[in-house]
Amino acid sequence: MKIYKSRAHLAATFLIILAPFLFLLLFSKIERIATSKLFSDVFVSIGRLVTAYIISVVFAWVLAVSFFDGRRANVALPIFDVLQSFPVFSGVPLAVTFWGATNFTVIFFLVITMVWSILFPIISSLKLIRHDWNEAVEIFDLRGMNYLKKFLWPISLPGLITGSIIGLGNGWATLVATEIIINIRSGLGSFFQNYAMNTQITIFGILGLLVIVFSINKLIWGPLVENTHRMMEE
Repeated sequence: MKIYKSRAHLAATFLIILAPFLFLLLFSKIERIATSKLFSDVFVSIGRLVTAYIISVVFAWVLAVSFFDGRRANVALPIFDVLQSFPVFSGVPLAVTFWGATNFTVIFFLVITMVWSILFPIISSLKLIRHDWNEAVEIFDLRGMNYLKKFLWPISLPGLITGSIIGLGNGWATLVATEIIINIRSGLGSFFQNYAMNTQITIFGILGLLVIVFSINKLIWGPLVENTHRMMEE
């Protein structure tokens, strides 16, 4: 499969990759902020988000394939619906009491924020399974890991990608808010808290965050959505 359709496409891809780094570097020079500290805060927060995202995807997919259909779905889905409505930050004081201002606390709140946004789109995709598809499964005798890998996994991909985009959007907001609320000493929350009284730096910080999110969406999620639609059409 040809990834780059032209030299212009290749150049645009490199520019999108470089954009966050160039912006952060320029930002640090203009505002005279230690470049190493700025990059460290960004990558620490991204590391927490990526870790929480991976956990959320695994957890959401397992729940989805276990409870998307049948009597179990009739019992489990209303419970999941109630759980997704739970006000996440109401549990912050209790979590800090047990775990303190740690990476675990941040990742925990990111997971319970993102997992539902990923779970329900996957379930929606799995509910589109047609009767004749199930008959094909029986004909080819797909069972166990083959059933999961060759049947449920491809069907769940559109929901997984859509849910990932929504979940990560929620995750970015929860990430910064949680880091600020629990007063953890590293990451974007710490950065925004340290410069809360400096409007210019705060605005630059928000713009930098938007550039990072935009670049990730253009490089990863945009192509994945396009490829998934193409795969479903085929």
